[in-house]
Amino acid sequence: MELHKIAVIGGTGKAGSFLVKKLLEKGFQIKLLIRNPENILNQNPLLEIVKGDARNYDSVNELIKTCDVVISTIGQPKGQKSIFSDSTRNVIQSMNSNGLKRYIVITGLNVNTPLDIKSEKVRIATEWMYQNYPETTLDKQKEYELLTESNLNWTLVRLPLIIQTDESFVTETNLYDCIGEKINANDLSEFLISQIDDETYFKKSPFLYNL
Repeated sequence: MELHKIAVIGGTGKAGSFLVKKLLEKGFQIKLLIRNPENILNQNPLLEIVKGDARNYDSVNELIKTCDVVISTIGQPKGQKSIFSDSTRNVIQSMNSNGLKRYIVITGLNVNTPLDIKSEKVRIATEWMYQNYPETTLDKQKEYELLTESNLNWTLVRLPLIIQTDESFVTETNLYDCIGEKINANDLSEFLISQIDDETYFKKSPFLYNL
């Protein structure tokens, strides 16, 4: 695998911290967008910190320029307006301006696509999200729509519950339904990295889960 320079959004969160650790272990150069960089103690020479917010275009553009690939594991900040479509608009605009194509991003299993044949359990879980978290759920669907309208080589990875552990188990992908109920953060990180040069899921939204 070619050691691209990776722009990471959401690299201090539940999934992102595992991703950053794994990328550094594999020798990738990383630019990491962080609102509060003074909290980061990692002095790895492969890691460059960019202070800013994903809702701010200039911050996103500063992150993305000089990189080859963008990966987002961004989560919803507590008590704030939903962030997903705003950050995605900025990423798409910046990637177009800088001539980048490969964008890998995670989301929840509640996002719907035309290919879906969701089981009753997953349909109920999706409906529950719309009833209890309507703003963020609708915004994640909007994020998917923005990606489908873009010319990027995007992959939107749909996930069940993320378990923060270094353990590794068998994983499976599925374009139609989420069979498993969880995904380990370690396995998720390995999958995201594996997609950097893999065209299998260009412009697609696979579910990823542990068996």
